[in-house]
Amino acid sequence: MDSLAVLWLLLLGSASTRALKVDTNEPKTFIMPQGDKVVLECKFSLDPQDTGTLDIEWSLVASDTQQTDQQIITFAGDQTYTMYAELKDRVHFVSNDPKTGDATIEIINLKQSDSGTYQCKVKKVPGVGSRRLTVSVLVKPAKTRCFVEGTQEIGRDLSLKCESKDGTPPLTYSWQRLSGQGKNTPAITPDATTGFVPIKNASQEYSGTYRCLSHNRVGSDECLLILNVAPPSNVAGKIAGAVIGTLLGLILLALIIFCCCRKQKEKKYEKEVQHEIREDVAPPKSRNSTARSYIGSNHSSLGSLSPSNMEGYSKAQYNKIPNEEFERPPSQAPNSVPSKVAGPNLSRMGAIAVMIPAQNKDGSVV
Repeated sequence: MDSLAVLWLLLLGSASTRALKVDTNEPKTFIMPQGDKVVLECKFSLDPQDTGTLDIEWSLVASDTQQTDQQIITFAGDQTYTMYAELKDRVHFVSNDPKTGDATIEIINLKQSDSGTYQCKVKKVPGVGSRRLTVSVLVKPAKTRCFVEGTQEIGRDLSLKCESKDGTPPLTYSWQRLSGQGKNTPAITPDATTGFVPIKNASQEYSGTYRCLSHNRVGSDECLLILNVAPPSNVAGKIAGAVIGTLLGLILLALIIFCCCRKQKEKKYEKEVQHEIREDVAPPKSRNSTARSYIGSNHSSLGSLSPSNMEGYSKAQYNKIPNEEFERPPSQAPNSVPSKVAGPNLSRMGAIAVMIPAQNKDGSVV
């Protein structure tokens, strides 16, 4: 009876050693920076008794036991299928033929959402094997900024600060002095968790160039700071200068406003003068009436003429009048009369028009 039991155990042990087996020697935890890639190994060996169809399945194990695992990529019937939309075009089998015993996958361009536990399961009836690997995706420190808080003057209290805008906690900070270090240079004691360096009663010995290094488990970043501790400045002089500058600015502004107002008034006055209507200007007279008035004024200035001297005076006066108007027949008279006549406005000088009898060119009365 005992011999039969031992034989049965030996048969089971030999069968188990010959069954499908997945290697678990590789690391099971990966801490990777965002944007990098990770290779998840899953190598297996088959047994001649495993005669079924080979089926390889990678899945993302659900954090909640009440939820189902999310299939990522599978290999079945010599075909590869990507099942998870979040990893589409970012996950693939490393081997061109996973049937050779290599079900390793690679995930590229890692994101924080890719963090989790991944399971590789290989099935070939009757054999089944699996392994799990954990991936943690972290963000490197980035956009690290160094600055001084406080006044950089001798005798004042100030502090050096360093902070990273990006980066997965926990972040640690360290400070290093790059220049300006001498025998009497005081030591600084930074806070590794906050990046804070307090300086009490600052002196010129603290002046120099400092570097802050921010780092976590996947990377680091740094920034530089120049500290220049100087003697106290003349505060009263600065205040007086500011007041004087403000007053000069106000005076200049007042002058500009005054000049603009004065210029505007001058333009307004010129415009009013240009549009003013002069009431003492008489409307222009026609050429014929002006000529008659001119002749009448000359006759009136000489007084009454006797028949003996009328002939000589008439010839002289008619010779002064242009022949253009009087020699032209009535049919050839112009339609329009010029608005202005050369010579003085005699009507305004007190001249009185006198009717003269019509005469021929030889001086005889018509």
